[in-house]
Amino acid sequence: MQQPSVTPKERIVSLDIIRGLALFGIMLINIGGYRVITEGMEMPAITGADAIIQSLITVLVQKKFFSIFSFLFGAGFYLFASRAESRGDKPRRRFARRLFVLLLMGIVHIFIFWGSILPIYAIAGFLLVPFYRASLPAIAWIGGILLALHLLANAIMLWLPNLAPAVASAAGFLANDAVTIFLMFLSGFLAAKAGWIGRTGEHLGSIRKLFFLLLPIAIGFVLWTWTASMNEDPQLSLIVSFGAVPLAYFFLAGLFWLLENRLIAVLLSPAAKVGRLALTNYVAQSLIGVALLNAFGIELPAPRQIVVLAIAIFMIQVAFSSIWLRYFRMGPLEKLWRSLTYGKSTRKKAEGPASNRA
Repeated sequence: MQQPSVTPKERIVSLDIIRGLALFGIMLINIGGYRVITEGMEMPAITGADAIIQSLITVLVQKKFFSIFSFLFGAGFYLFASRAESRGDKPRRRFARRLFVLLLMGIVHIFIFWGSILPIYAIAGFLLVPFYRASLPAIAWIGGILLALHLLANAIMLWLPNLAPAVASAAGFLANDAVTIFLMFLSGFLAAKAGWIGRTGEHLGSIRKLFFLLLPIAIGFVLWTWTASMNEDPQLSLIVSFGAVPLAYFFLAGLFWLLENRLIAVLLSPAAKVGRLALTNYVAQSLIGVALLNAFGIELPAPRQIVVLAIAIFMIQVAFSSIWLRYFRMGPLEKLWRSLTYGKSTRKKAEGPASNRA
């Protein structure tokens, strides 16, 4: 039997916490998409407190948390592949099979939620496989060039939309979400390969410098996006896309820094339970969300309702994940994913209390 790609002792708690928080942020965006808008459907007016809540979600959450989740996916690829290789497996072939299984699961999930990110993750993930043998400088150069092109493309879309059709088309491609996802994949992969993931304390000085370097940029994007949101600027979506990657880097630096504080890590530890069952909880969010919207007869949830529903679903998932991990080492969809990846069943029972494996 193949050994598990990640044993309980090998888990990196900070990754699980950030992954859990990212799932909550993704849910804040996705709940509004659990209903498909049809012709004749009345759109509720967003005013007062709802307008403020909507703007806060737009400024602090939209596109930032799926970017953070993408960073973690890229880091997870390197950790998975390097551990597989250390156990005598073929890392790139194994990860390619893992991505193919994820693609199949994503196709099924689309029938539940049209906005599933799983197929995009799987397809973009295949582009990451060749980088496993690449050197750190090569990855850094390619990532830096892609980041520069991505930001330039967003700037063109905002300020020079009337350029030649070929330029506008290229800019539109480089500015889209799929490129954002792959860029964050590559960033997470680079951070893991460079040894920053799992040894944050050794690189805390550099992480602090990155945080303060990005701080004025983050403040600028937050104020810009807030103003655009409150004024219903027609370019709001472009502004959000422009700031997604810089703000994701800023949030990641801040979170990794904060999680070096033991008290903060303990306070946020419930999110780690959700993060350990990331695939199961991501898919479950759409199932629970649709069920609750139907139960309460909500056609299009208002921002306040979205926040309440997101908190309720997340609390359910914290409770479920905590109980599940007392008895099992991985979630049900994680087990299915692993079984189809390796073609063999995995051990179901945990080796001890979940608290000892965090």
